[in-house]
Amino acid sequence: MRWRGQRESQNVEDRRGERRGFSFPFPGGGGGMRFPSGGSARRGGGIGIVGLLIILGLMLFFGLDPSVLMQGGGGGGGGFPDIQLPQSRPDATNFPTPGGQGTDIRRPKTAGDDDLKRFVAVVLATTEDSWEQTFERFGKRYRDPTLVLFSGSVRSACGTGMAAMGPFYCPGDEKVYIDLDFYRELKNRFRAPGDFAQAYVIAHEVGHHVQKLLGIADQVEAARGRMSKSDGNALQVRMELQADCFAGIWANQMQASTELIEPGDIDEALGAASAIGDDRIQKQTQGYVVPDSFTHGSSAQRVRWFRRGYDNGTLQVCDTFNTDKL
Repeated sequence: MRWRGQRESQNVEDRRGERRGFSFPFPGGGGGMRFPSGGSARRGGGIGIVGLLIILGLMLFFGLDPSVLMQGGGGGGGGFPDIQLPQSRPDATNFPTPGGQGTDIRRPKTAGDDDLKRFVAVVLATTEDSWEQTFERFGKRYRDPTLVLFSGSVRSACGTGMAAMGPFYCPGDEKVYIDLDFYRELKNRFRAPGDFAQAYVIAHEVGHHVQKLLGIADQVEAARGRMSKSDGNALQVRMELQADCFAGIWANQMQASTELIEPGDIDEALGAASAIGDDRIQKQTQGYVVPDSFTHGSSAQRVRWFRRGYDNGTLQVCDTFNTDKL
């Protein structure tokens, strides 16, 4: 991706190195915490009910919001923690190269940190340009989200976000949150290298912001409140796949209107979409797959919907809620 020298968004809020009273190293991770519960993939493997009570007590003691344990990636009020990290996430301090600060307090930023910040600012700028043009075609005004960089943990309108949850979008404050150490995870643990794979992650989260602006997020959240857990998961899968399709629209417009995309970039995005499918992550974390517990879609589905948005470039093709074939 030819990103150097391109416009950088001013909507980046850098909270890395903020002094925090405590940044609790949660085991496991993903879209919220994962503890054993009936074979659910998002709760596969864990430390049991005693460990849960210990963590809850520590969170309350150190002033962290315990509601993060209950977040399931909802719509209007809750966040969208989208990348489910494998179990036993290595401590971020094991990664000495640029990309974040783990749970360090006030660790000096390196030149590599600043370089990565510039990169995400450029990617965010391309999403701003892309969605502003799309909304204008429908006579609407696009409202830019803010991208927050953090280390270890962060407070948001949706509660306390943890690095182990992966990147997430909070509709309550219209902000995308990412600990840049996740990009190391994406490359080394998910085997999805490349700068465009990293860009896809941001584009997917911005896709959730688009859903918020279109009123889709509120409708999904209201509907999930009336459903069983399995039906709610199925609806959430459609929500996530639409965000993948929206990321594909962004890539389509990038290809058509800029010279940023290089040969192989789209393959990097497709590789990332495949690597973070529910089936792949479940197989990696617990050794078996439970389709009824999917919340983000299988690898094949995520690839299919990103490609659908990329191939067509229109909102109309991203209606994941009225199709029998995901």
